[in-house]
Amino acid sequence: MNFFFNLRGTFVKQIAEDRPVAEAAMSPPRRSSSSHGDRTSTENLQKNNSSNSGVILDISTLKMAEVDSEVPPLPPRYRFRDLLLGDQTFQNDDRYQEEYSMDSTNAQVQVEFYVNENTFKERLKLFFIKNQRSSLRIRLFNFSLKILTCALYILRVSLDNPKDTPCPMCQNNSLTNTTETPGEIKWGYIFWVNRRVPVWAIQVTVALISFLETMLITYLSYKGNIWEQIFQISFILEMINTVPFIITIFWPPLRNIFVPVFLNCWLAKGALENMINDFHRAIQRTHSAMFNQVFILICTLLCLVFTGACGIQHLERAGKELSLFDSFYFCIVTFSTVGYGDVTPQIWPSQLLVVILICVALVVLPLQFEELAYLWMESQKLGGNYSRHRAQTEKHVVLCVSSLKIDLLMDFLNEFYAHPRLQDYYVVILCPTEIDIQVRRILQIPLWSQRVIYLQGSALKDQDLMRAKMDDAEACFILSSRNEVDRTAADHQTILRAWAAKDFAPNCPLYVQILKPENKFHVKFADHVVCEEEFKYAMLALNCVCPATSTLVTLLVHTSRGQEGQLSPEQWQRTYGRCSGNEVYHIRLCDSKFFGEYDGKSFTYASFHAHKKYGVCLIGVKREDNKSIMLNPGPRHIMAATDTCYYINITKEENSAFIFKQEEKHNKGLPVTGLYDAPSRLPVHSIIASMGTVAIDLQNPDPPEESSKLTLPTENGAGSRRPSIAPVLEIADSSAILPCDLLSDQSEDETNQSDEEGSVGSDFVKGYPPNSPYIGSSPTLCHLLPQKAPFCCLRLDKGCTHNSFEDAKAYGFKNKLIIVSAEMAGNGLYNFIVPLRAYYRPRKELNPIVLLLDYPPDNHFLEAICCFPMVYFMAGTIDNLDNLLQCGIIYADNLVVVDKESTMSAEEDYMADAKTIVNVQTMFRLFPSLSIITELTHPSNMRFMQFRAKDCYSLALSKLEKVSCSGPGTETVTIERDKGSNLAFMFRLPFAAGRVFSISMLDTLLYQSFVKDYMIAIARLLLGLDTTPGSGYLCAMKITEEDLWIRTYGRLFQKLCSSSAEIPIGIYRTESHMFSTSEASSV
Repeated sequence: MNFFFNLRGTFVKQIAEDRPVAEAAMSPPRRSSSSHGDRTSTENLQKNNSSNSGVILDISTLKMAEVDSEVPPLPPRYRFRDLLLGDQTFQNDDRYQEEYSMDSTNAQVQVEFYVNENTFKERLKLFFIKNQRSSLRIRLFNFSLKILTCALYILRVSLDNPKDTPCPMCQNNSLTNTTETPGEIKWGYIFWVNRRVPVWAIQVTVALISFLETMLITYLSYKGNIWEQIFQISFILEMINTVPFIITIFWPPLRNIFVPVFLNCWLAKGALENMINDFHRAIQRTHSAMFNQVFILICTLLCLVFTGACGIQHLERAGKELSLFDSFYFCIVTFSTVGYGDVTPQIWPSQLLVVILICVALVVLPLQFEELAYLWMESQKLGGNYSRHRAQTEKHVVLCVSSLKIDLLMDFLNEFYAHPRLQDYYVVILCPTEIDIQVRRILQIPLWSQRVIYLQGSALKDQDLMRAKMDDAEACFILSSRNEVDRTAADHQTILRAWAAKDFAPNCPLYVQILKPENKFHVKFADHVVCEEEFKYAMLALNCVCPATSTLVTLLVHTSRGQEGQLSPEQWQRTYGRCSGNEVYHIRLCDSKFFGEYDGKSFTYASFHAHKKYGVCLIGVKREDNKSIMLNPGPRHIMAATDTCYYINITKEENSAFIFKQEEKHNKGLPVTGLYDAPSRLPVHSIIASMGTVAIDLQNPDPPEESSKLTLPTENGAGSRRPSIAPVLEIADSSAILPCDLLSDQSEDETNQSDEEGSVGSDFVKGYPPNSPYIGSSPTLCHLLPQKAPFCCLRLDKGCTHNSFEDAKAYGFKNKLIIVSAEMAGNGLYNFIVPLRAYYRPRKELNPIVLLLDYPPDNHFLEAICCFPMVYFMAGTIDNLDNLLQCGIIYADNLVVVDKESTMSAEEDYMADAKTIVNVQTMFRLFPSLSIITELTHPSNMRFMQFRAKDCYSLALSKLEKVSCSGPGTETVTIERDKGSNLAFMFRLPFAAGRVFSISMLDTLLYQSFVKDYMIAIARLLLGLDTTPGSGYLCAMKITEEDLWIRTYGRLFQKLCSSSAEIPIGIYRTESHMFSTSEASSV
């Protein structure tokens, strides 16, 4: 069976101007830089009015600046100082303050300049520093240069003869002619060496390259203070080892001067450490932190030994003349504390060097051993402080959680760092509990240890927020603890954290996750808010009418490269994995190659031709003067150059390459082959979920069935010629589209229904629900009862004075039931009912809803649902067969099992879903034809849904998740998630078919909104949580065998655009599998 997903748009008039509409998330407010100035001015005003009893603002003392006043230029005497000292201000200069504070026209204005990434400097910086792969090559080249210089030094020492050492400052330019006194130190042998011309030429060349590279890196790394760059140890060592060689080019007598080139081993050590870090970040793999620390310790010890051996050998040229090997032997014996005494330095300079080396070793080596020994110590749990210098020069975000689990951490890190422009960001985790052992192991590997910092502290304390540098953070993510038994208490903690963060850093954008919808208005000030129960119940409801909506939305908000499952032998897994890389992107129409040519054309025309020409799916648009996003506004919407287009594609347009070719010439002479050519493939059934328009249904007073949208054209449908598809008009014909009134019935059931059905349908009216269960719920036009139903009539299992029905069979419902099993009646269930009673659902297709609750609901909840038709409740559980039969499970088409709060916490975390899984497995055995949609706490437990121990197909899927097949002769060690997926169980049949869902998989929606601030608004429109005048909605249509003349998905897209202005966005397919004990399904 095939299912296609599309958004059905609507041409609607706004009924009331005061109705709230969904607004797209605005960009975070720009951080102000004048807070200190405002504080100073406030203090001055308080001082001026200190004689009064209280703070009085004297308006007369304030002067408003003229609009056309000019800002005075910066005095020339400060420009060179600012260049040298970096970010220094001249506000402390009394003379300047007196000069420029006389009137408001000379007010100081701080201007922030942003560097364009397209400049030559930024391109060099991207190549030498930011890009991991290119910077890895640069560091490898630099490391090779340092090793080469050390090798040249050893070669020079091996070829050196102290007796032949020339001395330009000595008489006869030779040290051998000087008078020697017994016991005297021959200083000439220390300052001058015998350097051959080829060796000198190579050393000069390497010195020039190293010098130029160092100056370029210093220029690119300049961040405001030049002295900080100059006084770095690496910079000083580079100058010592390169500048003397460059001077010898212009002064030949100095070619034999001694240069301590062996000090380059320390530069090689630093380059090697940075190279290893870049290597791990480039390949996205790493060794353990212990290996990294041991490697650094070994490098430090080798550098100390090499430096001591070369230094002692050179200084002993003026004394005993030790060889390089003897010096190396002496250093090994000394550092190992053996001390044979057979080789010793004879003159005091070399003895002083030994003393210095021992002091350095006593300082450096214990530090290395201490860092290695205390790697697993408790002192690492607090995490220290996030440095102010790093916070000002680097970008970071803060993650506030009450308890950090390994699954939550990996989901956040994988999704956050999946975007290329976030690779240089730091993540500071602020958590009040001690770090978990598994989390500590993850954060100690170099892949994350360089970018993730764990701080133990509370978000309610300013000291801890200051440690995390919240005021300098680019964003703050505040996540709720969904595993708490008391979810209301968890929300209260989240609200306090959000208030504390907003109070401490008012300009820091907040991304808040809340659990219960009634608490959402407390964090309305946040830039982005995701309410878990709102999204959860809306997706579970749409799963009943649009199969696998939860899977569709999960894959849309999940970042992937589309490389999952490409090694699978199953065709559907390869297609499913490749299409999982589709995401929602945005671009302005005037800047777009995809949509720029459709300026002045209708939205449907642009979507039709953009998909036909480029293969992108245009799903929505936003006017420049309107904050609301409209999904599929239909042919009445005329595209403008300033519109923002929202489209679905594998990658965004900026990363796409355009190759133009003649499609007709390329495909000429090739037979047209499709998926359904072979008759053995039939029957196949599909459902297309699409974004369509309601107005199209109003063109004909007697509209046909849904399947008639794909009716075979009669003009050329016969014969072997492929049927054609009608073109889409550039501008919609206004005479053909009737005006739409939301209060009129747009469903086809009014004209085609029987008298009996008409009597039932006439009892429904359209309007807004009179009672909102919580503050902040968006009003949605729904099918309502003319009068509220009495509370006694809402109970399914007990009769009352109005009716005597005591079970679902007695009611005699025409449509299949939807049963919802939940622990208690919360406000989130309201979001389950609204999408199923929305105004665009045909009346004759409304399914009765039965709420099977463990605890009876209160009157407040009954007051909110009593206005909806065919909504009932009863007390019972799914593990009681009598309760299931009484609520009408044999007459139901869908059973939704909601995760219970009381089972979310267990002694073993992953056992929280045990009872739910076993109960669902029992119902699956008893009612195999029933569609059971289950919510789980942990996504990893999805593999136990509909479990069959001896199912070969499930075993093959399990193997695909763990190890992916490789070519012949190679080891099978490639893990599937290394192919780019963060969803380890995306190929499991229950998840792919939309039968199981975990709300934790929707956390990526909040993380993605940091890069795409419109994703929450689009998700709410898709799920029906918000409504925008003129926007479409999500619906589904079934494809039968008679519709397979359309052959391809591309032609299906064109057909729906041209016939009903609907936009397909996905396909859901089920078909029988070769194994008799299993089924295959995909989205």
